[in-house]
This record gives sequence, C-alpha cells and structure tokens, in this order.
Amino acid sequence: MLNRKEWFSLAAAVAASVAAGVLSHAHANAVAAFVVSGVALALLARLVGDATEQLGGRLSAGATGVLQSALGNLPELFVGIFSLRAGLVGVVQAALVGSILANSLLVLGLAFLVGGLKNGTQRFSSEPPRMIAALMLLAVSALVVPTLAHTLRTPADVHGDSLSVACAAVLLLVFLLSIPVSLKGDSPSCPPGHTPEASGWPLWLAIALLTGAGVGAAFVSDWFVDALTPAIRTLGLSQAFTGLVVVAIAGNAVENVVGIQLAARNQMDYAVSVILNSSLQVALGLGPVLVLLSLVLGGAHLTLVLPPLLVVALALASLVSAFVVYDGESIWLEGVALIGLYAIIAAAFWWG
Repeated sequence: MLNRKEWFSLAAAVAASVAAGVLSHAHANAVAAFVVSGVALALLARLVGDATEQLGGRLSAGATGVLQSALGNLPELFVGIFSLRAGLVGVVQAALVGSILANSLLVLGLAFLVGGLKNGTQRFSSEPPRMIAALMLLAVSALVVPTLAHTLRTPADVHGDSLSVACAAVLLLVFLLSIPVSLKGDSPSCPPGHTPEASGWPLWLAIALLTGAGVGAAFVSDWFVDALTPAIRTLGLSQAFTGLVVVAIAGNAVENVVGIQLAARNQMDYAVSVILNSSLQVALGLGPVLVLLSLVLGGAHLTLVLPPLLVVALALASLVSAFVVYDGESIWLEGVALIGLYAIIAAAFWWG
C-alpha cells in the first residue's frame, strides 16, 4: 500500500485540485487561481508518474517506457487542448517549445550539476543519446521548414495548415515506428536492466489513482487556462514567456525530478535517457497530436509556423544538448552552461 511519502503526495494533489476548483468557481483573484492550478497540475503530473511506475513494475522494461511516454504528458495535453479552444495559439506553441527547452537544458543541466558536484565526472553510454539527438533534429526540421516557408513567402506559405498537418503526420509516423523498438526494452526510452522501484501497490489502486489523476488533470487544466489570460494581464507577462516558462514547467518539469535524482545516485545512463526522451516525446508525439486535434476541436488551429526566435531557441537547445552528451561524459560545469543557456532564452522572451 501507500507509504507516508506517497500518502503526502496524494493528499497534496487532492488538496491543491480542490482549492483550484473552489477558486475558479468562486471567480477569485485570477493570479491566485492561476498559481494554485499550476501547483495542482504539477502535483497531478507527479501522481501520474508514480502510478505509471507501479503499473510498470508488472510489465516489461520496454512496455514501461511506452506507458510512461503515453501517460506522462497527460497534463500538458489537456492544457494544450483547453488553450487551443480558448484561442491561445501562442501560449500552446511556446509551451511545446518550452517543454523541450526545460528538459533539454534546465533539467539536464540540473542533473549534470547535481550529479557532478556529488560524484565528479560521470560517464554514460553515448549511443542512445546520439539517436535521440538525431530524432530531435528531425523534429526541429519539421518546425523550421513551415516557418521558413512562411517567413520567405514561398508558394507553400498559403498552404500553411496543410504543410503543418503533413509535417505532424510524418513526426507521428516516426514516433509510432519507434514504439516497437521501445517494446523490446533496448531503446533509450527504457535502458536494459532497469526495473522501476515499487512499494507494492495493489493493481486496483494503481489503476484507480492513475484514472483519478487523469480526470483531475482534465478539470484542473480547464481551470488553469481560464485563469491564464487575466493572470498574465495582471502580472504583466507576455503570452510567449508564460507558455515558454510558466506553463511548460508547471506541466512537465516536476515529473522529471526523477532524472535529477538518478544523476545524484550516479545512474547516468538512465538519467540522461529519461530526460532527453521527455523532450523527444513532446516533439514527436504531443506536438503533432495537438496539431491534428486542433482541426476538430472547434477552436483555433495550431500550426507549426512558429515565431523565428522560438525556432532558433529550439535549434540551439537541440544542438547544444547533443554536443554535450555526444562524448558520453558530463561534469558539473556543463550543467551550469546548459542552465545558463536556458536562462538567456527565457530572458529573451520576458518582453514577448
């Protein structure tokens, strides 16, 4: 059954979700509702991760990786859906890129920093990260091409929606083709020999909490998006900065604390794979799914035509993170450099 820490996580998630609902329905201060909803989303993401890990203890290593990929992005998916229905395309685009940046730069940098300070120079297999880097560059290319077609006013510019759908379909196809490799258990999604630590939850409890957390994430995402526009207006934040930093971290970074913990334990092969795969799942899976869903949701259409600075930031993050992991070694100073680049990019979007 649940240990004390897990009971605390569950209670905190429930309390934050209830508080978010009360603030939303009472039409309370928008900033308070926004902050509480963001905290609730982060705690629900943690609960989804814990329940998925428990289910993974009953599956193969590869199947666990696929399950984590499918369920770990639930809060982000719901936030994206409700944001598109509210017409906040800029927030969704920035949040998708922000999720990738948060993992590839901030979380990976923190892992290198914490692991390096505690364990010195750390080594890991460089082959899986190199494969992830190659797929990330494909994902970046799928964003660069529509953006360039629009910026350069090529004949494809008038077919921006169709081009975005085509690129999204290709990325989803690549993602689906990677699943059989993951199921074999020898993919970077789930390194060989890894067995999730479990405290022995009954199967019914893991399924019940996973279902409850998924439903809760749907409701909290709606409240979060409702408070988003008035909150950022009150705080004087731009949609770009809010999506790139605030929304991305609220829906994504907490679940990847495990990567930093693994680095502290000197389990760098798994730490690097977990962190980089989170970025890859957003780029190959979540983003394309939202592009296709936007065609039937009834709100704004999401395209892969991004502001040029977002594309450049994404390309820089992909290239720098690939260069850092290419040699299979990490030191704390590389972590500082990655965190520094994340801070510079975030600062560039502070004004919009």
